[in-house]
Amino acid sequence: MAKLVFDIETSALPLEQFDEAQQEYLFRETEKIADEAARDARRREILQQFNLWPFTAQVVCIAMLNADTARGQALFTADDYEPGETGAGPVEFVACVDEAELLTAFWDVAKHYDEVVTFNGRGFDVPFLYLRSALLNVPISKKNWLGYRFATEPHCDLAEQLTFYNVSGREGAARRFNLDFYCKAFGIDSPKSHGVTGLDVNRLLAGGRFRDIAEYCLRDVQATVQLHRVWKERLAGIK
Repeated sequence: MAKLVFDIETSALPLEQFDEAQQEYLFRETEKIADEAARDARRREILQQFNLWPFTAQVVCIAMLNADTARGQALFTADDYEPGETGAGPVEFVACVDEAELLTAFWDVAKHYDEVVTFNGRGFDVPFLYLRSALLNVPISKKNWLGYRFATEPHCDLAEQLTFYNVSGREGAARRFNLDFYCKAFGIDSPKSHGVTGLDVNRLLAGGRFRDIAEYCLRDVQATVQLHRVWKERLAGIK
């Protein structure tokens, strides 16, 4: 059965979008820090964390591939939106006018798949997509991707499989590593070896480099496809 492999990129919403009460809530802990420099540093850390929360950030790109055919799409929002923008080859690069259109296009593809593969999708990508879709009133075509944690169907989260569901905790033999580390360990081309990481998304977005974000996100998915193949051939079935 065909599997959909996907990854998302997110970017913080402008601080001015939140009212005074919301900002006070978000930065409340910093008021307890007496030292001004330490307080400012913690405030910057919280601002960076905005990228990780669906109530303070938006989805700016979703890349997805069919695990068997390697065909798919990279959907991305762009200020210089041009309808139907695509690229040659098995992967289409599609510019969307806004996040709602991007999410709608994603769920339209997702409904055709019964299984999904991610890296940390259960902990981040899936709940992020669910909540952003709810906020924007975008219909969700697949509501079972969080499912039963100790199962690989319909959702195989490789971050959980490679740690055997966190059996060792933070410091044991099966401690968790990031996608970059796993890729290098298994001889897979790391998406970060091309000079772009998730930390660059805000900068690239501000610079109008929307296609660069999509290409980075796609490399994450391509690496996840290969890592899933390794897991399936060598580790699947271990209990």
